Amino acid sequence: MTKSESKRSGASAGKSASAASAAEQVNNGSFDVGFPEPSPAGKAKVLKQTSKESLHRRIAECEVYDDGTNTFFWRAHTLTVLFILTCALVYVTLLEETPHDTAYNTKRGIVASILVFLCFGVTQAKDGPFTRPHPGRTNNLITSVLCVFLHYNVMKQTVHDGRQFMKYIDPKLGVALPERDYGGNCLIYDPGNATDPFHNLWDKMDGFVPAHFLGWYIKTLMIRDWWMCMIISVMFEFLEYSLEHQLPNFSECWWDHWIMDVLVCNGLGIYCGMKTLAWLSIKSKKKKTLWTIKVTHPFLLAELNTFYLKFVLWMPPEHYLVLLRLVFFVNVGGVAMREIYDFMDDPKFHKKLGQQAWLVSAITVTEFLIVVKYDPHTLMLPIPFSIMQCWFLGIFLILIWTLWRFFIR
Repeated sequence: MTKSESKRSGASAGKSASAASAAEQVNNGSFDVGFPEPSPAGKAKVLKQTSKESLHRRIAECEVYDDGTNTFFWRAHTLTVLFILTCALVYVTLLEETPHDTAYNTKRGIVASILVFLCFGVTQAKDGPFTRPHPGRTNNLITSVLCVFLHYNVMKQTVHDGRQFMKYIDPKLGVALPERDYGGNCLIYDPGNATDPFHNLWDKMDGFVPAHFLGWYIKTLMIRDWWMCMIISVMFEFLEYSLEHQLPNFSECWWDHWIMDVLVCNGLGIYCGMKTLAWLSIKSKKKKTLWTIKVTHPFLLAELNTFYLKFVLWMPPEHYLVLLRLVFFVNVGGVAMREIYDFMDDPKFHKKLGQQAWLVSAITVTEFLIVVKYDPHTLMLPIPFSIMQCWFLGIFLILIWTLWRFFIR
């Protein structure tokens, strides 16, 4: 080998070594991909190769564009939507006869305003972190600001007017809910009932059983951490025990709490959710970031709002509005969770909280304020002494375990 050949081989080896070193630093996170420090030529080359993939993975508001692989239905079609919307408005304004019914016309005007806002959200709102199943779906979630408007309207009413306002949505609402016995006989096998000894068990097999399973299946897909999901599930059962003196429907049998809810419905939903994540090869979120966010607090508050809103607004549990709220949170919760995670995981790259995370936080807080305004007496009911003893004992045991685990052992 000549001297020139040896120099070339040495230079190429040096470049490959520096490139490998730079790649290792990028993967190990020794320098930030979004804000690179001055680096050698090999490090810059690897940085250039990996920057596009890293940015596409980490950015929360990426632009969806037609690169030749996206279909016709993935484009925004802003002019087409505007033309169709204009034609519809021209037809309604000039060709359709307006009925002489103030209430009906008011409802039609509100619905038309919502539809126009939805069209704006699909075509003009900023793109979110998800492009599947369709970018327009994620864009349209920005219209959840309408939910904030509705909550503010309800919050500014008197208690009587707010409950009667629900009649505009459904005439059957606005009526006080009848008293129900939620606890009752907790025997799994009732020997006194010869016809059906397991009647207590069959009475619990209603539509809420698949709802619990499906709800926790979707929550697992959002959180992507088995321990975090189980902690939220168990903590909510503790909250039901602690707050059953305020809401009667929190009073359940012990086996309904721990067997039906935690083990069967919630546990099976979490298990299926984790298996789905593994099957789809979806990357789980960092545990350190999840605990830094303290995701348990907003989740538990949103869960409690479901029950307290039903109670203060006089909505029966089986009403379709309750189901619509849950479906709404399923759609916006996944996007909000991703935006919060990105914001907390890399605040240098994501300098502001995502739009959907901001809206979901505002909705959750507003719902809680509605509950506080409409029924402060229920919230101020004193906690039973036995419940306080259990909480103090639990906190004391946690403190003892923390001292032993991190300071004594």
